[in-house]
Amino acid sequence: MKKSSDIIIELKNINKSFPVELGGQQQVLFDINFKVHAGEFVAIMGPSGSGKSTCMNIIGALDTPTSGVYELYGRDVTGLSTDELAVVRNEYIGFVFQQFNLLPKRSVLDNVMLPLMYQGLSMDDRISRAREMLKRVGLENFETYLPTQLSGGMKQRVAIARALAGSPKLILADEPTGALDSKMGNEILKFFKELNRDLGITIVMITHEFDIAKYADRLIHIRDGKINYDGRVPRDDRNL
Repeated sequence: MKKSSDIIIELKNINKSFPVELGGQQQVLFDINFKVHAGEFVAIMGPSGSGKSTCMNIIGALDTPTSGVYELYGRDVTGLSTDELAVVRNEYIGFVFQQFNLLPKRSVLDNVMLPLMYQGLSMDDRISRAREMLKRVGLENFETYLPTQLSGGMKQRVAIARALAGSPKLILADEPTGALDSKMGNEILKFFKELNRDLGITIVMITHEFDIAKYADRLIHIRDGKINYDGRVPRDDRNL
């Protein structure tokens, strides 16, 4: 049985609206409520325009809700300033994006060290930590390469190593296989599964594809800004 102390993410009656050109507001999230406990592998799925990306931005402290409360590790981060949200992101969350977001003119090692710049570590400690993470993703022999010299799958592994470098307990993955072919995408998803199983890292993955969501243990499905399913991943998506 999950304990309240194990709750990493809690969204309470989250609503989000955006201004529109002709005046007024367009609401994209409606009373979103869910919790994510430590050690879960959760897929947030929905079609284009469903609101899943907006939900992801709130979870990742990249945006704030119009109303409602978002608690991360028991801390209400709803009303934090932009600078305070940046600190929260760096302290708690490792990000993996669809387009990798690597610096093309910096080495693989430099890219992995980036999150460590704000943790007060010495250069030697940063290098050691980055090398440890590259070894974990099987790229220990590529630390001097530039991202442009790597395949898509290797770039995503560098991005995962960078996400792990700050020792987060939560990884937020936004369409992590979207820029990869199906074979490489499956390898990355299996690697996420291993991180979750072997290291106990909580993973929240955003996707619009059911075949990708099936790698998770729990599915939250959003349609038209509302949750219409939250439970174990079903055998198929016919009722979503």
